[in-house]
Amino acid sequence: MRDRHGTDLLHRLRADLRRLAPDLLRWHMPRIAPDGRLRPGLTLCLARYPQPGSAPLQLVVRTPPAWADAGQRMSLALWEETGDGSPGRRPPSHPHPHPHPDRRFRLDLHRHLWDSGRCAELARRCGAYGETCAPPGPSAPCDPSPGHDSWAVQRWAAEAELLLRAEGGIRGAFTVRLGARSRAVLELVAPDDSHVPTFRPLRETLPPQEIAALPVLPEAAARVLPDLELLRAGLIAPGRLHPLVAPALAAYGREPVAATASEPGDPHRVECRGEVHRIALRDGVLTAVDHDPAQLRREELLVAFGGPPLPCLRAIDAVHRSPEALPAVRERLGHGDVAGALAVVEGLLGPGAVL
Repeated sequence: MRDRHGTDLLHRLRADLRRLAPDLLRWHMPRIAPDGRLRPGLTLCLARYPQPGSAPLQLVVRTPPAWADAGQRMSLALWEETGDGSPGRRPPSHPHPHPHPDRRFRLDLHRHLWDSGRCAELARRCGAYGETCAPPGPSAPCDPSPGHDSWAVQRWAAEAELLLRAEGGIRGAFTVRLGARSRAVLELVAPDDSHVPTFRPLRETLPPQEIAALPVLPEAAARVLPDLELLRAGLIAPGRLHPLVAPALAAYGREPVAATASEPGDPHRVECRGEVHRIALRDGVLTAVDHDPAQLRREELLVAFGGPPLPCLRAIDAVHRSPEALPAVRERLGHGDVAGALAVVEGLLGPGAVL
């Protein structure tokens, strides 16, 4: 690395790697519906290192393709390209399906989402200081009509200024992806030379190929941070956020809505012979607590001879055969949280359950 790119670039790369908080980066990585897993097959730029006479070297993070059995792993790499956009080095024997850094998902302009030393910028950069509104329409730059997703429109001008400056300009046109087949084409302007950036819809009509070549406002700048939306809606408490995120956003939320979440060991309610009985964990085993042990032994003996089981015993058997928390278990296993999956099973069936 030192021989190829010099000592200065090596020192800058080392400094960035020391400040990189992997868990913070994972927290803010793009995800997909419906299970919230990492967006597969993505190459995302974290930092750019300009080089005299050649394209910038880029520190990138990659997620494995959807077909790869790689779980929720992420990997770091250096991306170097030639003037024609092709990789500067020979590709590996098993190349990534999308090796080029994605223009829509880039964090080199949003270091506060992965740099442990820049987290204080989060509230200002994520749209916490302003109201959200709908994306710009054909005539007005911000139409605050209800029923739209939350867009950080009040930050678009400032973020576009950073984007265009990084691309080598101060003013100009840029695009915002609004949907799978929809994008806004805007231009950055600074009225009266006051250097207060603003934007408006681009007046001239460009051909599709020119629009595709325009700088793209990163997704991290286009939308309000999901953590902030959850805080504002009272759907999450600051203590459940990442430790580096909570201090920056705690002041912008409201009191979470009280939830009646069941705790491990809470009884299940079952209608049994005209009464409501409880099924709960006792000594680590799921038991019908409103029946005495002698009655349960008699009922189990009747079942062994072909008699109908008690509703409480049927409920216990159903829980063991088809746990209602099975989707939560699968979700945790999909994210690699084996300990969390076992905790859900033990909370439902008890630590003595045979899996």
